Amino acid sequence: MGLLSLGTPLDWEDAVQLADHVREHGVEQFLSLWRHFKDRSGDPMLWGDELEYMIVALDRQRHTARLSLRQSEILSCLKEATGDFRDVSKPTFHPEFGRYMIESTPGQPYSSNVRDLLKVEKDMRLRREIARTHLKENEIPMTLTSFPRLGAVDAPFTDPDYEANGVSSRSLFLPDDLINKHVRFPTLAANIRKRRGSKVCINVPIYHDKNTPSPFIDPLIPYDRKLFPEDVEAKLGAARPDHIYMDAMGFGMGCCCLQVTMQAYDVDQARKLYDQLIPITPLLLAVSAASPVYRGYLADVDCRWNVVSGSVDDRTCAERGEKPLKEEGPLHNSQTEPRRLRKSRYDSVDTYLHPDAPKSDNDLAVEYNEKVRDRLLAEGLDPLMAEHIAHLFVRDPLVIFSERIDQDDETSNDHFENLQSTNWQSMRFKPPPPGDQIGWRVEFRPMEIQLTDFENAAFSVFVILLSRAILHFGLNFYMPISKVDVNMQRAQLRDAIHTQKFFFTSCQAPCDSSKAGEREIKEFTLTELFQGNGTEQMPGFVSLVRQLLDTMQLELEERQQLESYIDLIAARANGTLITTATWIRHTTPKSVKN
Repeated sequence: MGLLSLGTPLDWEDAVQLADHVREHGVEQFLSLWRHFKDRSGDPMLWGDELEYMIVALDRQRHTARLSLRQSEILSCLKEATGDFRDVSKPTFHPEFGRYMIESTPGQPYSSNVRDLLKVEKDMRLRREIARTHLKENEIPMTLTSFPRLGAVDAPFTDPDYEANGVSSRSLFLPDDLINKHVRFPTLAANIRKRRGSKVCINVPIYHDKNTPSPFIDPLIPYDRKLFPEDVEAKLGAARPDHIYMDAMGFGMGCCCLQVTMQAYDVDQARKLYDQLIPITPLLLAVSAASPVYRGYLADVDCRWNVVSGSVDDRTCAERGEKPLKEEGPLHNSQTEPRRLRKSRYDSVDTYLHPDAPKSDNDLAVEYNEKVRDRLLAEGLDPLMAEHIAHLFVRDPLVIFSERIDQDDETSNDHFENLQSTNWQSMRFKPPPPGDQIGWRVEFRPMEIQLTDFENAAFSVFVILLSRAILHFGLNFYMPISKVDVNMQRAQLRDAIHTQKFFFTSCQAPCDSSKAGEREIKEFTLTELFQGNGTEQMPGFVSLVRQLLDTMQLELEERQQLESYIDLIAARANGTLITTATWIRHTTPKSVKN
């Protein structure tokens, strides 16, 4: 959701002039947090999940499903929700980018003990039921990663229906009316477009069956619209042959996902967890794959990741490497000189963070804000932490509120969060906010949301158990981070479970045992990674989690419930249970298929 400040957002032309101000004070705010919390320790491993729902309005007579744009009314009702909260705390509900989206979180964080792990599914069911009781009779809260007909032009896909003519996105397909009315969101969409110098450009490969023309040229794109100057972009090449073309932030930030945030014992443990979970991110993206349809077309990918990445890609042509840097000059008359930026601000992690990380594994040419890096090093931060923050600060702030320009850097972290919250990476390292209630945290961000509460509980609990196994056994999953990038792309491909291999260290065994041996980076199937390859060096994540459970004193029913979650992950990874994406492909009506 990001930082939801109240106030008057600046137009991009004014905001860009204050980019250096936000960065300068943002780094001072981080330093204030660092000084206050760097020695904090003793925090328990609390955690929570974030579930995102799409509110879908069904017309059972006409057999149609549309996105209900009643977010604000529904959230108003949910604030007053009552019920039986004896076993779980009252959950909380939050707005998201789309007016058809609602985010839910547990009312209080879970602990990592068994009792709380067993409450997760019940808590998720309760949240869905609470949401359902405040909807219209024909509305349902769906945990669906991408709405298959979002942006379709041959029939309405929202309730009510609106024309795609909004000034913020200027999309050929999506109306601005589906964007959350909080001023942050339309401003974010507009400023991404303005900074980039064009609309965002998303092209997802089309799935070719026997009836798909080759090349596929989308006949439903309104190439001849002349409402905005950007309307010519599709005709001039933005819409690629054999691809599904999308042109707005809503196509990505209108997707739903499942995220898990964990509190660590101290900053060192948080850095360790952050690093060890980075190689896991593409693997659980593949296993949770759930989004194979865009704008009514079947895609040749199963995941949302690159769609979301493209939907917030605010890089200019020169920053993307599409024209020489010298031709662009300072960005929009600011003092920001252009530089190559290899990735969108929504993408996979670029650097490991713990001092134990092998230098050779941080093998990407990462961009830094040199001024920020030097400031942090001068304050005594180690190079990895300084470079992590300086890498975030290579971006411009996208939304600045006039009322929040001047802040007390010792008591506020808004400028820091402005940049932190708009760097959407596969993992997020989260310092404590001002105050003393919350510790150092890491957020696991790649997973696609699943259709049922059982599945979402299984993925959430598995992440926590694997994280505990990493810490308990001292597991070492370091590998060149460039190979993690390769894995992220492979994970999104259609039926990656069966068709792809993934780079990983050849030894998953605890690093303090004789099983560690010589580590090599090899390619493995997901079956091998999750269930082992028959060697002591590669027991598989499932076996490691079960070894962790063996160290606990569990009742039979407790172990059985946890095993049901582990069995689901194992079955998805080895292909005996199809992914949500494959299920959607199999159940997509033939009239919708290509």
